[in-house]
Amino acid sequence: MAKRKIIEIDRELCNGCGLCTTACMEGALELDEENKAVLVKDIYCDGMGACLDVCPTDALKIVERESPIYDPQAAYQHILKTRGKEGARHVQGIENVSRKPAPHFHAACPGSMAREVAKDESAKDDGAVSGRSELTQWPIQLHLISPLAPYFQEADLLIAADCTAFSMGGFHRDLLKGKKLVIACPKLDDTTGYIEKLAEIFKRHNIKSLSVAIMTVPCCSGLYHLVEEAATLSDVPIKPKKIIVGIDGKII
Repeated sequence: MAKRKIIEIDRELCNGCGLCTTACMEGALELDEENKAVLVKDIYCDGMGACLDVCPTDALKIVERESPIYDPQAAYQHILKTRGKEGARHVQGIENVSRKPAPHFHAACPGSMAREVAKDESAKDDGAVSGRSELTQWPIQLHLISPLAPYFQEADLLIAADCTAFSMGGFHRDLLKGKKLVIACPKLDDTTGYIEKLAEIFKRHNIKSLSVAIMTVPCCSGLYHLVEEAATLSDVPIKPKKIIVGIDGKII
């Protein structure tokens, strides 16, 4: 038993629409005999809050309380029985249950060395299909990034869900230009340590602005909640700006 983030339901506000029960890929929510949403088992709830964005009455919120830790294996077996193999593929963290990389794996990768990417500011976009890259640092994946990397100092920081750059044709021009970049996927990554690492970046580097780009799909909202928690943990007065990208690539 440990204190952790978990869903809480206000029965008075719940209208029984059931949208949260399908948005939760881990099957942690269902409707009871009174047609109200209930938490099936604490161990099925990953605390990421994918259900929050679909609730039309704000009956759901993430709280911190004593609870058994999230168990991806148990959630996988639960979804396997109730939704089949296809549904079970999307359970948060299940890809890390049977095989985890060695703790030194990322640090040992030569490609993860922090570096600036030099830009010729006088060069113009030549109109090529690829356009001009606005990436000014490496690495960008949150697992690989060091919170000590000097390029974060007084930066305008963009934290983007992986899929945003593929969905949005003008990602570099419209979102990334002038910013340092961190990418992550709240659904498929092992997010252990993400909150602490982001909090350390916020504390150390006097971040000037913070934007979070996520997709419109419910599970993607978990990234914004992670950043909010990191900002709170850092005790730095910084408010993340939420940018939502539709499947069609347009900003909503």
